Amino acid sequence: MTDPSLATLNARKRPHPVQWVIATALVIIAIKLVAAPSGPSLSNIAMAQPSGMVGARGVFAFPGQMAKGSYGLYMVDADTMTIWAYEYLPQKGCLRLAASRTWRYDRYLENYNTCDLPPAMVEQMIDQQRQERLKTSEDETP
Repeated sequence: MTDPSLATLNARKRPHPVQWVIATALVIIAIKLVAAPSGPSLSNIAMAQPSGMVGARGVFAFPGQMAKGSYGLYMVDADTMTIWAYEYLPQKGCLRLAASRTWRYDRYLENYNTCDLPPAMVEQMIDQQRQERLKTSEDETP
C-alpha cells in the first residue's frame, strides 16, 4: 500500500510540459547567442530616425488631464497658430470645447501674463509696443 502524501509528492516533482517548452526556448536562444558572429552587423545596429516634430506643420492632438478627475484633448494647428482644448464629459459621454485661442500675437509680447487677455487686445498691445520702440529709436538717432 502506498502513502497518498508520497504519491502527491512524486506528482509534483515531474515538470509540467510548459516548463519543458520554456527550457527548450532558452536553450535555443543561448545557442544562437553563442553561435552569432562577433562584432556589430547591420541587423543589430540601432539607426537614428528623423524627428517628425522639427519644423512640423499641420494639426496635432494630445490627450491630457485638464483638472483633477477631468481629462480632455488638446489640439494645436501649427499652420494657423491656434490651440484649442476639448474636455471629456463622462456623464454625457461627449466632448465639450473648453478653450480656444490663437497665439499669433502672443509671441511678440515680452513682459505680460494674464488669463483674461483676448487676442485682439494682444494685437493692440503689440502695435503699441512697436510704435514706442520706433519712437524711441527715432529719438536716439541724431
